[in-house]
Amino acid sequence: MEKIKIGIVGAGGMASYHYKGFIKAGAEVTAVADMDQTRVRAFAAANNIEKVYTGLGEMLDAQPELDGVSIITPNKFHRPLTVEALERGKHVYCEKPPALNAAEMREMLDASKKAGKRLMFDFNNRARPESQAMIRYIRDGRAGTINSAQASWIRRAGIPGFGGWFTTKALSGGGPVIDLPHMLDLALYFMGFPEPEYLLAAAYYDFMDNRAFKGPWGIPDTAKGITDVESSCHGMLTFKTGQSLMIRSSWAEMNEREVVSVTFQGAKAGGKLERLFGIDGLDETSIDTCRLFTEAYGNQVDLDIKTEKDESMGRIGNAMNFIDAIRGAAEPYNTPEEALILMRIVDALYESAATRKPVAIR
Repeated sequence: MEKIKIGIVGAGGMASYHYKGFIKAGAEVTAVADMDQTRVRAFAAANNIEKVYTGLGEMLDAQPELDGVSIITPNKFHRPLTVEALERGKHVYCEKPPALNAAEMREMLDASKKAGKRLMFDFNNRARPESQAMIRYIRDGRAGTINSAQASWIRRAGIPGFGGWFTTKALSGGGPVIDLPHMLDLALYFMGFPEPEYLLAAAYYDFMDNRAFKGPWGIPDTAKGITDVESSCHGMLTFKTGQSLMIRSSWAEMNEREVVSVTFQGAKAGGKLERLFGIDGLDETSIDTCRLFTEAYGNQVDLDIKTEKDESMGRIGNAMNFIDAIRGAAEPYNTPEEALILMRIVDALYESAATRKPVAIR
């Protein structure tokens, strides 16, 4: 069987996870492109990648035999680069968030359908061992219908740099709502991606000018750069099925610590998947838990689900799944149709927060 050939666009922090996943799944990474030639050449040398380019177009012109590309760029460029790659007949694996808004995501979905090519996103938390263990219980009927859930990614001090593209709305699309959609996505995954109906949200901008709330990772500060995104947002979402979801997202709030979790309440059992960070944003300090709450013989029963530890938080496993899905050896962990539902909810969070009114999700 011929190896699947992949090109990477963007040699930033997530590129190593994409690369490791593709290689582990048996694919071959033959090219990498980035406008920063110092960075891209260092990445290529470290990973024995022979060909280096400045952008997607140059890479595809030089290597038309590529089967797929991964996109690791500021959010503003996800849609145009993804659509360009799909129109040139390539499968696409794109970093989160899918796009700046639902309209852009619709274009990407349409391009994927027209090209007949796989489009997946790095919603890596679905690939975490705990998430895959929990979804098996849910799909086996152990939880029953999930009536309500709570999705949280809250940080005490985790602003990813000041004045760079993360804090510039024109480049990022927003703050933690669009930067940390993973627990919202995971909750929807557990709930079966029901059709959203109404949403009420509030956003806050505290600490966006306070360097004490910068996280231990991200990108360097930019002097006189733009900081025009929210620091936190809280919302309540209802679905046409009668289900409901509470959403908490923050880069900087007065919390005890950083908490990343999905909790749900089902007709037969509840559950909680949680990652606690000892230091904001540093994976190696994490503690993962995965629990099911049920009843048996008149007793309250808590089931602790033990899984292997994954310091990549599913990033390597999700990239592997992309290659397996291209081959037809596995179902994709996520689809562009699901990404469109997610982005419709993100749009509604921003609209409701701006208008201070509930919105009907279109």
